[in-house]
Amino acid sequence: MRLWVGLGNPEPRMRHNRHNIGFMAVEAIAARHGFSPWRSRFAGRLAEGSLGGERILLLEPLTYMNASGESVAAAARFYKLPAEAVTVFHDDLDLAPGRVRVKRGGSAAGHNGLRSIDQHLGTDQYWRVRLGIGHPGSRERVVGYVLGDFTPADTWLAPLLESVAEHAPLLASGRADLFMNRLAQDRPENRPDPAKEQV
Repeated sequence: MRLWVGLGNPEPRMRHNRHNIGFMAVEAIAARHGFSPWRSRFAGRLAEGSLGGERILLLEPLTYMNASGESVAAAARFYKLPAEAVTVFHDDLDLAPGRVRVKRGGSAAGHNGLRSIDQHLGTDQYWRVRLGIGHPGSRERVVGYVLGDFTPADTWLAPLLESVAEHAPLLASGRADLFMNRLAQDRPENRPDPAKEQV
């Protein structure tokens, strides 16, 4: 069993914020793979399903980003899951928009959701799926940027969420490198041009 956590803020007006891409990712996975209806558990929303031969619990903490660890730790304790069985999907300012990296452990790098999870799990050894949203260019603009909505110019967002959902079974079965490779291949600039192939 694995616990996959999408990070975000619960207010409806924040639904399309860049900071909420973690929510968007786990919701795309749930929809694509026929997970159970979402229900209220562990100060959040929980859905259950199976991917890559593994039972997967999807969790959206509704505690606000800064207290995400309370919800994650409660779920992990209830199911007796070690930190290594937890994967967190979150926005990442240090990656270009649409880029994805999977890693285990590491620093919170200023991300309040990760910092809270570190504090409540008592370890940083959980997995992270870092979803790149790009950087606004200056530190002073970061808060407004991450709490701002995605715009129509972010044409990479929908294809990325579709790709994350499609290849999620690879991640569930422990093939993180192949998961990242498939996402990279799905990026528009990396897809073969049918017109060129016909020449």
